[in-house]
Amino acid sequence: MAEKKPLVTMKKTFFYNFFPSKAEEEACEANNTPWVATRELIEIRDIYPAPKIDLENPWQIKKKITHDEIALGKLVVPFFETFEYILRYWKLDEAKSLVNGYGICVNVWDVTEENDPKKYEGGRVCFRKLYNDDYSLSCMELFNDRGLGVDDEIGLYWDPRNSSFMFKLLSKVNA
Repeated sequence: MAEKKPLVTMKKTFFYNFFPSKAEEEACEANNTPWVATRELIEIRDIYPAPKIDLENPWQIKKKITHDEIALGKLVVPFFETFEYILRYWKLDEAKSLVNGYGICVNVWDVTEENDPKKYEGGRVCFRKLYNDDYSLSCMELFNDRGLGVDDEIGLYWDPRNSSFMFKLLSKVNA
């Protein structure tokens, strides 16, 4: 029987540079501009293993839908959950594009009806950074198809096996 290899992940984190180099100091002085602290997304080897996905209850991100999410057709995914449960499975270049403000086209599988999953893909589904360092998953078609309403509870996780978001409506307030 073949052994299953554990999925290797690298944790993404920000490296903050609070001290300018001599060259940066001189360039700021020459241009008469103040030096601004910077941050860069880097990968580090995590001392803890990646959170395991329990296939019986894989919904690592659970949340209630808000009025703003309904109006915009975008699920807000908090910063911590994005870094802990999603970006650790992405390549560094893709993660850097995302945190630098570029929207990334992703696939979303709606598995609410387990026997009849529906795939949303291409330009219709986008994951991007918000102004406050949280992230949003845009998929108006999913909102409309599921008839999502305020306070409905959903589950979401990133499936590294097929590089897709998995979505499920866990409970509906107004049936």
